[in-house]
Amino acid sequence: MVAAFIIGLLLLVAVVYAVTLYNHLVMLKHNVTKAWSNIDVLLKQRYDELPKLVAVCQQHMQFEKTLFANIAEARTAAMTARRASDRRALGAVETVLRKHTGQLMALAESYPELRSDQTFQQLSARISELETAIADRRVFYNDTVQINNAAVEQFPGNFFSFKRAPRLEFSVADRSDVSMRNA
Repeated sequence: MVAAFIIGLLLLVAVVYAVTLYNHLVMLKHNVTKAWSNIDVLLKQRYDELPKLVAVCQQHMQFEKTLFANIAEARTAAMTARRASDRRALGAVETVLRKHTGQLMALAESYPELRSDQTFQQLSARISELETAIADRRVFYNDTVQINNAAVEQFPGNFFSFKRAPRLEFSVADRSDVSMRNA
């Protein structure tokens, strides 16, 4: 009788532990999704601001059509990767987009009337704020992914069918803020 009680108690503890572990893994998976959503919102806001910045710059810069086309192309590619939640592709196109945005900001230094334009100043400040927020959220997202991936791979969490989440990687050149001075 005592042996049956002990076996039953051990089974109950094992079941409670398995349920708790499973629920913890579910919570981690949702935390990754939430962290990605935070980045996604900021990326969309930045993608919405870039055409406005380009439009203001086009009013002052008549000879930079190639750069404007490069920004539009990179923005479209980044939006496509974002919508598809393709973190690897997004990292690559974000590098290109940030490079072209940095070139635009550096080129704007050559146009005093553009630099003094209040709309340009507001848009460039807004994009700079978004860049900082995206960098902060990217760190949080990758930390959340690391915690999730460790739990999914560790014993006994690896018995469940949870998958690793992809990190959001950017090139080394893209880890710094967009330069307003030199491209």
